[in-house]
Formats: sequence, structure tokens, C-alpha cells
Amino acid sequence: MNKQQGFTLIELVVVIIILGILAVVAAPKFINLQGDARASTLQGAKAALQGANSLVYSKAAIGGFEGVDCVDGAATEGCEAIEGANVVFGYVAGDAASVAAVLDVVDEDFTVIESGGEDGDMVFPSDVDVVVFPTGYKASVDNGKICWLEYSQATSSSKPSYNVADGGC
Repeated sequence: MNKQQGFTLIELVVVIIILGILAVVAAPKFINLQGDARASTLQGAKAALQGANSLVYSKAAIGGFEGVDCVDGAATEGCEAIEGANVVFGYVAGDAASVAAVLDVVDEDFTVIESGGEDGDMVFPSDVDVVVFPTGYKASVDNGKICWLEYSQATSSSKPSYNVADGGC
């Protein structure tokens, strides 16, 4: 009697079903890697801006102008720009040039735009001072696909605020 070697049809079907289940479970983990990378990059930019603000505030405190609005009161003694950035109440001012200067961003990586501005078909929130987003990414408040870092400068009564909106990365 010859013994046949091989798999039965039922064994092959079971293996295919198991592979299908694994694919359904594992695929979503890998599909949105680019979006996760964008969101992580924005978190890194937020941390970099917070760290830069700590250093700028330290320099402002040493100079004795941490409580002065240096953008509007530029004639105030000691109110010169720190690292190419305007300073408001000891923190980085909420203008695109100042934020870009302290983040040391390159145009290929990030775009920094002031509040309420537009970049092509993209519309940004008007209740923050600056928006930082990955260059080339098209998002908008209008379509709910948002993927950016929002920065609001310090006021006389509050510290600056940072918010990563990554619902559409």
C-alpha cells in the first residue's frame, strides 16, 4: 500500500482562513504608519517649541524683561530679539518668523503660518496665533482633516499654549 503525502483540502482551507484572520487583525496596524509618523513629528515639534520657550524665558528673566511685551514695546531697554525671535512677556512671540526661528524649521519639513491665514485651499483657525504643519500636507478646519500644531503666545496673565491637533493626520 502506497502512502500519499500532501495536505487535504480541509487543511488548506483552514490555513487560508487563519492567514485571512491574521491579515485582518494586523493590517490596520500598518496601514496608517504615515499618519502616525506625522502626528509623532508634530508632538516632537511641540516639545521643541516648549523647550525653546523655556530657554527664551530664562534669557528674558536674566535680562529682566520677562514681564514686558517686547513686540509692542520694542524701545524698552533689553527688549532686543533673542535668537532672531521676538519676545512677548518672556516667551516667543506668536508670529510665524519667531516660531520658525526658534524651531529652526526648514521649509521642506514644516510650514509655519499665522492665525486665520490660508495656504492654497487650506484654512486655519483664527483663535490661535501660529499654526505649524508638515509641508505638503493638505488639511483644513473646513473639512475636519486637521494635522498641525497650534501655538498661542503668552499674555500678561497667561503662559503660551500649545495644542497638537492630529485628528486627520
